Amino acid sequence: MRLAFIGGGVMGEAILAAVLARKLADADEIAVCEVLAKRRSHLEANYGVRTMETGVGAAEGAELVLLVVKPQDFLAAAGPIKDQLLPNQTVLSIMAGIRIETIREALGHGAIVRAIPNTSAQVGEGISVWTSTAAASDEGKEAARRTLASLGHEIFVDDERYIDIATAVSGSGPAYIFLVMEAFIDAAVHIGLRREMAEAMVIQTVLGSARYAQASGRHPAELRNEVTSPGGTTTHGLMALERAGIRAAFLSAVDGAYTKARELGG
Repeated sequence: MRLAFIGGGVMGEAILAAVLARKLADADEIAVCEVLAKRRSHLEANYGVRTMETGVGAAEGAELVLLVVKPQDFLAAAGPIKDQLLPNQTVLSIMAGIRIETIREALGHGAIVRAIPNTSAQVGEGISVWTSTAAASDEGKEAARRTLASLGHEIFVDDERYIDIATAVSGSGPAYIFLVMEAFIDAAVHIGLRREMAEAMVIQTVLGSARYAQASGRHPAELRNEVTSPGGTTTHGLMALERAGIRAAFLSAVDGAYTKARELGG
Protein backbone atom coordinates (compact mmCIF):
# COMPACT_ATOMS: atom_id res chain seq x y z
CA MET A 1 0.00 0.00 0.00
CA ARG A 2 1.42 3.34 -1.05
CA LEU A 3 0.97 6.15 1.49
CA ALA A 4 1.58 9.88 1.55
CA PHE A 5 1.74 11.75 4.85
CA ILE A 6 1.03 15.47 4.82
CA GLY A 7 2.62 16.22 8.17
CA GLY A 8 5.26 14.31 10.12
CA GLY A 9 4.65 15.31 13.72
CA VAL A 10 3.96 13.12 16.76
CA MET A 11 0.71 11.56 15.49
CA GLY A 12 2.08 11.25 11.98
CA GLU A 13 5.07 9.37 13.33
CA ALA A 14 2.83 7.14 15.47
CA ILE A 15 0.81 6.14 12.41
CA LEU A 16 3.95 5.70 10.33
CA ALA A 17 5.55 3.43 12.93
CA ALA A 18 2.37 1.36 13.31
CA VAL A 19 1.93 0.93 9.56
CA LEU A 20 5.51 -0.27 9.19
CA ALA A 21 5.32 -2.53 12.26
CA ARG A 22 2.12 -4.18 10.96
CA LYS A 23 3.69 -4.47 7.49
CA LEU A 24 0.83 -2.62 5.84
CA ALA A 25 3.42 -0.82 3.72
CA ASP A 26 7.15 -0.86 3.12
CA ALA A 27 9.31 2.19 3.78
CA ASP A 28 9.91 2.72 0.06
CA GLU A 29 6.14 3.01 -0.46
CA ILE A 30 5.80 5.95 1.94
CA ALA A 31 6.40 9.66 1.36
CA VAL A 32 6.22 12.26 4.14
CA CYS A 33 5.81 15.99 3.64
CA GLU A 34 7.17 17.83 6.67
CA VAL A 35 8.22 21.50 6.88
CA LEU A 36 10.71 21.04 9.75
CA ALA A 37 14.12 19.85 8.59
CA LYS A 38 14.86 18.26 11.97
CA ARG A 39 11.73 16.14 11.76
CA ARG A 40 12.50 15.11 8.17
CA SER A 41 15.97 13.96 9.20
CA HIS A 42 14.51 12.06 12.16
CA LEU A 43 11.93 10.24 10.04
CA GLU A 44 14.43 9.37 7.32
CA ALA A 45 17.00 8.06 9.81
CA ASN A 46 14.56 6.05 11.92
CA TYR A 47 12.14 4.72 9.32
CA GLY A 48 13.88 4.95 5.97
CA VAL A 49 11.01 6.80 4.33
CA ARG A 50 11.26 9.48 1.65
CA THR A 51 10.62 13.01 2.92
CA MET A 52 10.10 16.40 1.33
CA GLU A 53 9.61 19.97 2.50
CA THR A 54 6.53 20.82 0.42
CA GLY A 55 3.51 18.80 -0.60
CA VAL A 56 4.13 19.16 -4.32
CA GLY A 57 4.33 15.63 -5.68
CA ALA A 58 3.95 14.05 -2.24
CA ALA A 59 0.62 12.43 -3.06
CA GLU A 60 1.59 11.18 -6.50
CA GLY A 61 0.82 7.47 -6.79
CA ALA A 62 -0.41 7.16 -3.19
CA GLU A 63 -3.50 5.08 -2.50
CA LEU A 64 -4.04 6.81 0.84
CA VAL A 65 -3.14 10.44 1.54
CA LEU A 66 -3.05 11.17 5.27
CA LEU A 67 -3.66 14.69 6.56
CA VAL A 68 -1.85 14.79 9.89
CA VAL A 69 -1.17 18.51 10.26
CA LYS A 70 -2.54 20.80 12.95
CA PRO A 71 -5.97 22.21 12.05
CA GLN A 72 -4.60 25.75 11.85
CA ASP A 73 -2.01 24.62 9.29
CA PHE A 74 -4.46 22.78 7.05
CA LEU A 75 -5.15 25.41 4.40
CA ALA A 76 -1.44 26.06 3.86
CA ALA A 77 -0.79 22.32 3.60
CA ALA A 78 -3.72 21.79 1.25
CA GLY A 79 -2.61 24.39 -1.29
CA PRO A 80 0.15 22.36 -3.02
CA ILE A 81 -2.09 19.30 -3.52
CA LYS A 82 -5.34 21.08 -4.40
CA ASP A 83 -6.92 19.57 -7.53
CA GLN A 84 -3.96 17.16 -7.83
CA LEU A 85 -5.65 14.06 -6.42
CA LEU A 86 -7.15 11.35 -8.63
CA PRO A 87 -10.61 9.84 -8.01
CA ASN A 88 -9.08 6.51 -6.91
CA GLN A 89 -7.04 8.19 -4.17
CA THR A 90 -8.51 8.42 -0.67
CA VAL A 91 -7.77 11.20 1.80
CA LEU A 92 -7.64 10.27 5.49
CA SER A 93 -7.84 13.25 7.85
CA ILE A 94 -7.19 13.06 11.60
CA MET A 95 -7.53 16.81 12.15
CA ALA A 96 -9.79 17.83 15.02
CA GLY A 97 -12.66 20.10 14.07
CA ILE A 98 -12.01 20.26 10.32
CA ARG A 99 -15.18 19.05 8.65
CA ILE A 100 -15.38 16.90 5.55
CA GLU A 101 -16.94 19.70 3.50
CA THR A 102 -14.04 22.02 4.38
CA ILE A 103 -11.54 19.36 3.31
CA ARG A 104 -13.46 18.72 0.09
CA GLU A 105 -13.48 22.39 -0.85
CA ALA A 106 -9.82 22.94 0.05
CA LEU A 107 -8.59 19.93 -1.92
CA GLY A 108 -11.12 19.79 -4.75
CA HIS A 109 -11.52 16.09 -3.95
CA GLY A 110 -14.45 14.01 -2.70
CA ALA A 111 -13.08 10.64 -1.54
CA ILE A 112 -12.49 11.49 2.12
CA VAL A 113 -12.28 9.60 5.39
CA ARG A 114 -12.38 11.67 8.57
CA ALA A 115 -11.10 10.07 11.77
CA ILE A 116 -10.24 10.95 15.35
CA PRO A 117 -7.56 8.73 16.90
CA ASN A 118 -6.03 9.43 20.30
CA THR A 119 -2.60 9.63 21.85
CA SER A 120 -2.67 6.03 23.10
CA ALA A 121 -2.09 5.09 19.46
CA GLN A 122 1.60 5.65 20.20
CA VAL A 123 1.64 2.37 22.15
CA GLY A 124 -0.86 0.49 19.99
CA GLU A 125 -3.74 1.04 22.42
CA GLY A 126 -5.56 3.82 20.63
CA ILE A 127 -9.22 4.08 19.67
CA SER A 128 -10.13 5.74 16.38
CA VAL A 129 -13.65 6.75 15.37
CA TRP A 130 -14.09 7.35 11.64
CA THR A 131 -16.56 8.03 8.85
CA SER A 132 -16.33 8.44 5.10
CA THR A 133 -17.95 10.13 2.14
CA ALA A 134 -19.95 8.23 -0.47
CA ALA A 135 -17.21 9.02 -3.00
CA ALA A 136 -14.65 6.93 -1.10
CA SER A 137 -14.26 3.51 -2.69
CA ASP A 138 -14.55 0.27 -0.76
CA GLU A 139 -10.82 -0.23 -1.33
CA GLY A 140 -10.05 3.26 -0.02
CA LYS A 141 -12.19 2.80 3.07
CA GLU A 142 -10.57 -0.56 3.77
CA ALA A 143 -7.10 1.00 3.44
CA ALA A 144 -8.13 3.68 5.94
CA ARG A 145 -9.67 1.12 8.29
CA ARG A 146 -6.54 -1.06 8.27
CA THR A 147 -4.36 1.98 8.90
CA LEU A 148 -6.48 3.07 11.88
CA ALA A 149 -6.68 -0.51 13.19
CA SER A 150 -2.88 -0.61 13.29
CA LEU A 151 -3.10 2.00 16.07
CA GLY A 152 -5.29 -0.17 18.31
CA HIS A 153 -9.05 -0.24 17.78
CA GLU A 154 -11.39 1.46 15.32
CA ILE A 155 -15.11 2.22 15.19
CA PHE A 156 -16.95 3.26 12.01
CA VAL A 157 -19.87 5.71 12.29
CA ASP A 158 -22.26 6.70 9.53
CA ASP A 159 -22.78 10.31 10.65
CA GLU A 160 -20.02 12.90 10.85
CA ARG A 161 -21.52 14.48 13.97
CA TYR A 162 -20.19 11.54 15.96
CA ILE A 163 -16.64 12.61 15.09
CA ASP A 164 -16.97 15.78 17.17
CA ILE A 165 -18.44 13.70 19.99
CA ALA A 166 -15.50 11.29 19.75
CA THR A 167 -13.13 14.27 19.83
CA ALA A 168 -14.56 15.25 23.22
CA VAL A 169 -14.57 11.71 24.61
CA SER A 170 -11.75 9.53 23.27
CA GLY A 171 -9.72 12.29 21.60
CA SER A 172 -9.46 14.50 24.68
CA GLY A 173 -10.06 11.62 27.10
CA PRO A 174 -6.43 10.66 27.76
CA ALA A 175 -5.81 14.16 29.17
CA TYR A 176 -8.71 13.70 31.60
CA ILE A 177 -7.30 10.36 32.75
CA PHE A 178 -3.78 11.77 33.09
CA LEU A 179 -5.14 14.58 35.29
CA VAL A 180 -6.97 12.04 37.47
CA MET A 181 -3.77 10.00 37.71
CA GLU A 182 -1.77 13.10 38.65
CA ALA A 183 -4.24 13.99 41.40
CA PHE A 184 -4.34 10.38 42.61
CA ILE A 185 -0.52 10.28 42.83
CA ASP A 186 -0.37 13.59 44.70
CA ALA A 187 -2.98 12.32 47.16
CA ALA A 188 -0.95 9.15 47.77
CA VAL A 189 2.17 11.23 48.42
CA HIS A 190 0.16 13.43 50.81
CA ILE A 191 -0.61 10.45 53.08
CA GLY A 192 2.98 9.26 53.15
CA LEU A 193 3.99 7.29 50.03
CA ARG A 194 7.23 8.05 48.24
CA ARG A 195 6.45 9.57 44.85
CA GLU A 196 8.01 6.76 42.81
CA MET A 197 5.94 4.22 44.75
CA ALA A 198 2.78 6.28 44.32
CA GLU A 199 3.34 6.59 40.58
CA ALA A 200 3.90 2.84 40.14
CA MET A 201 0.84 1.96 42.24
CA VAL A 202 -1.50 4.43 40.56
CA ILE A 203 -0.43 3.64 37.00
CA GLN A 204 -0.82 -0.10 37.54
CA THR A 205 -4.14 0.40 39.33
CA VAL A 206 -5.52 2.39 36.39
CA LEU A 207 -4.11 -0.05 33.84
CA GLY A 208 -5.32 -3.12 35.70
CA SER A 209 -8.79 -1.67 36.25
CA ALA A 210 -9.17 -0.82 32.56
CA ARG A 211 -8.05 -4.27 31.47
CA TYR A 212 -10.33 -5.95 34.00
CA ALA A 213 -13.31 -3.88 32.81
CA GLN A 214 -12.54 -4.76 29.21
CA ALA A 215 -12.03 -8.45 29.88
CA SER A 216 -15.12 -8.83 32.08
CA GLY A 217 -17.52 -7.06 29.73
CA ARG A 218 -19.45 -5.88 32.77
CA HIS A 219 -20.71 -2.36 33.47
CA PRO A 220 -18.26 -0.21 35.46
CA ALA A 221 -20.94 0.42 38.08
CA GLU A 222 -21.21 -3.31 38.72
CA LEU A 223 -17.43 -3.61 39.04
CA ARG A 224 -17.34 -0.62 41.41
CA ASN A 225 -20.01 -2.18 43.62
CA GLU A 226 -18.01 -5.39 43.74
CA VAL A 227 -15.07 -3.53 45.30
CA THR A 228 -17.21 -1.48 47.70
CA SER A 229 -17.98 -3.04 51.08
CA PRO A 230 -20.68 -1.44 53.27
CA GLY A 231 -19.08 1.04 55.65
CA GLY A 232 -15.59 0.18 54.38
CA THR A 233 -12.63 2.25 53.25
CA THR A 234 -13.71 2.32 49.59
CA THR A 235 -17.17 3.55 50.58
CA HIS A 236 -15.66 6.50 52.44
CA GLY A 237 -13.36 7.30 49.52
CA LEU A 238 -16.20 7.18 47.00
CA MET A 239 -18.37 9.41 49.19
CA ALA A 240 -15.61 12.04 49.16
CA LEU A 241 -15.40 11.89 45.36
CA GLU A 242 -19.18 12.23 45.02
CA ARG A 243 -19.23 15.20 47.43
CA ALA A 244 -16.52 16.83 45.33
CA GLY A 245 -18.77 16.51 42.29
CA ILE A 246 -16.72 14.11 40.19
CA ARG A 247 -19.63 13.18 37.91
CA ALA A 248 -20.57 16.81 37.27
CA ALA A 249 -16.91 17.66 36.62
CA PHE A 250 -16.62 14.99 33.93
CA LEU A 251 -19.92 16.06 32.39
CA SER A 252 -18.69 19.66 32.20
CA ALA A 253 -15.35 18.57 30.74
CA VAL A 254 -16.84 16.43 27.98
CA ASP A 255 -19.57 18.94 27.17
CA GLY A 256 -17.06 21.78 27.01
CA ALA A 257 -14.72 19.83 24.75
CA TYR A 258 -17.63 18.89 22.47
CA THR A 259 -18.72 22.53 22.21
CA LYS A 260 -15.16 23.55 21.31
CA ALA A 261 -14.87 20.79 18.70
CA ARG A 262 -18.02 22.07 17.01
CA GLU A 263 -16.70 25.64 17.11
CA LEU A 264 -13.45 24.59 15.44
CA GLY A 265 -15.45 23.18 12.55
CA GLY A 266 -17.30 26.42 12.06
